[in-house]
Amino acid sequence: MDPIREHKLLQTRRHFFGRMATGIGVAALGSLFHPGLVEALADENTKAKALRAVPPFAPTAKRVIYLFMAGGPSQIELLDYKPGLNKLHETELPESVRMGQRITTMTSGQKSLPVVKSLYQFKQYGRSGTWVSELLPHTAGIVDDICIVKTVNTEAINHDPAITFIQTGFQQPGRPCMGAWLSYGLGTANANLPTFVVMISSGKDSDQPLYTRLWSAGFLPSEYQGVQFRGKGDPVLYLGAPPGISRQRQRDVVQAVNAINTKYDAIVDDPEIAARIAQYEMAFRMQASVPELMDSTQEPRHILELYGCQPGDGSFASNCLLARRLAERGVRFIQLYHKDWDHHGGVKDGVSFKAQEVDRACMALITDLKQHGMLDDTLIVWAGEFGRTPMSQGGDGRDHHNAGFSIWLCGGGIKAGLVFGATDELGYNAVENPVDVHDLHATMLRLLGIEHTRLTVKFQGLDARLTNVSGKVIGEILA
Repeated sequence: MDPIREHKLLQTRRHFFGRMATGIGVAALGSLFHPGLVEALADENTKAKALRAVPPFAPTAKRVIYLFMAGGPSQIELLDYKPGLNKLHETELPESVRMGQRITTMTSGQKSLPVVKSLYQFKQYGRSGTWVSELLPHTAGIVDDICIVKTVNTEAINHDPAITFIQTGFQQPGRPCMGAWLSYGLGTANANLPTFVVMISSGKDSDQPLYTRLWSAGFLPSEYQGVQFRGKGDPVLYLGAPPGISRQRQRDVVQAVNAINTKYDAIVDDPEIAARIAQYEMAFRMQASVPELMDSTQEPRHILELYGCQPGDGSFASNCLLARRLAERGVRFIQLYHKDWDHHGGVKDGVSFKAQEVDRACMALITDLKQHGMLDDTLIVWAGEFGRTPMSQGGDGRDHHNAGFSIWLCGGGIKAGLVFGATDELGYNAVENPVDVHDLHATMLRLLGIEHTRLTVKFQGLDARLTNVSGKVIGEILA
C-alpha cells in the first residue's frame, strides 16, 4: 500500500484527539519549571470557558465567602422580629396560616402545634432601624452594611435534600455545587492555590454529617471540586514532603508521575487524567504557598482581638480570618461550614451558644475586609439550609421550616442597610417578595458577572446549569 495513503487512513478521529491530548501533558510538565506558563494558560482557558457565561455587564464581586450555618438557624430568635407571636403564645397554630403545608414527621405526630414567641428580645439598630436579636450584638453594630432577606424558601424540608439543594440547586446528590460552577466558569486567579476552598469549624461535637459531595464537582471535571483545608494541624494531609525528601526530589517525582499520566491520556483520552495532572501540579505548588497562608500568627494583635480568636484553633472565628487571607490571595470561592444549628430541643440555650460562636467573627470579617479595601468586591453570604418553625416541637424546640426563613448578604454589589421581603405576622409564610433558592443562586452569579442561564454544561443530553430551569435575579437588593 502507498505509505502516504496508509498514513491518511490511520488519522482517525480518535487518533487525532489522542495525539492532541499529549499537548496537555507537555504544558503541564512545563508549568512546573515555568510558573508563568500555567498562569497564561489558565487565563486563556478561563476566557474560553467564560465566553458563554459573560453577559454585557461587569461583575461587582470578584470572590465569594459563603458562611454556611448547617442545621437551620432559627430566624425567630435571630433576624425575623415577630411581635405577633406574643399574642398567640402557647395557642394552637391557626390552620389558616399553615394551610395544610407539609411538616416533618417529628412534629406531625404531635397532638398540638402550639405557637411559641421568640425567646429573646429584639431592638432596632443602625440608620436603617433594622430589628435584630439581642443574641447578635456585633451583627447589630454593622447592620447598615448588610442586606437581610427574610423570605427565602426551599422545596426541601429535611436536612440532606435541603443542604444538597442550597449547595447544588438540586435535592438529589451528584450535581456540581456552586463553588465548582464558579471555578469552572471563571477559572483561577492564583495558580498556587485552589480556586475553591472549604473549611469546617471545630468545636462542640455534633452528629450532623457534612458529606464531601457538598463541595463536589459532580459531572464537571474533578479539578473544579472544593479543596478542604483543616483549621488545626496540617491544613491538607500529606501535603508536606516526607523527611529527607528535597523540593527538587519532589519535583522529579511529580514530573515522572505526570509523564506516565500524559502517555496514558494519549491512549484513552480521559478528561479525568488531565485533571489528575493538574492536581499534581497544584499540590506541588501548594507545598510552598499554603504554609505561609495558614500562618496567621503574623497578623497584628488588634486583628486577632477583633476576631477574638487564637491562630490555628480551628474555630469559626479563626476560619473567618483565614477566609480573609484566602480572599487576599485570589481564591474565588471560600466556604465556611459551621455545624450544630439543628435545635429540635433546647432551642433557647442552643441558639444562644451558636450565635456567640459566630456573631463577633462575622462582624470582624466585614470590618477587616472593609479596612483592606476588599468589601466592595467580596460577596459574603450567611445562610442555612432552612429555618425553624414558629411553633414548638416537644415543648422546648423548633422543627425544620422551609416556607420562609432569613439570610443576609453583604458587599460585592449588595445594597447595604436593606431588609428585603416579609413573612406573615407569625413568621410562617413568605408574603412579600418571596425568594427561591434558585433566585439566590442567580443573583449571586449575576454579582460575579455571570448570566446564570448561559453557564451550562451538556449532561445527559441537556444543558445543565446551577439554577436548573428557573431562577431570577433579585434586582431590588443590588446596589
